[in-house]
Amino acid sequence: TKHVIKNIQWTTANNFTVERGRQQIEELISTWDIHESWLHHSEFLEKEELKDSKRYHYRACWGIPTRRKPIPRATASVYFVIVISKLKPDTSPVEVFYRLESSRLVRRPEQCQFREKWLKDIIENKIVCIERL
Repeated sequence: TKHVIKNIQWTTANNFTVERGRQQIEELISTWDIHESWLHHSEFLEKEELKDSKRYHYRACWGIPTRRKPIPRATASVYFVIVISKLKPDTSPVEVFYRLESSRLVRRPEQCQFREKWLKDIIENKIVCIERL
């Protein structure tokens, strides 16, 4: 069976605010199939002004705290960019991209279903590195 890619209705350029962008990233994250033991926190990082667009950068930092280790040994970050085109009408929806901290591959939420395994892999690799040091 074909897996359905979950996405959300993104705001239009004229309704966008930094906080609305963060809320929509949270809304997108809520559609991801991730175990409840994962906790995350999202934040706005910076605004980038380009010739043909404005780019708003955000980060969601993930970890699995436990009773024995309330501060996780390692975390995994997912970086989001919300793009507002200066060439399209203000009524056009914003474009959204994300990438994992360990990867250069840029993904679009409507084209790729997020996988919990990606977070696990980042954290496992970090723990292996920590233990080698």
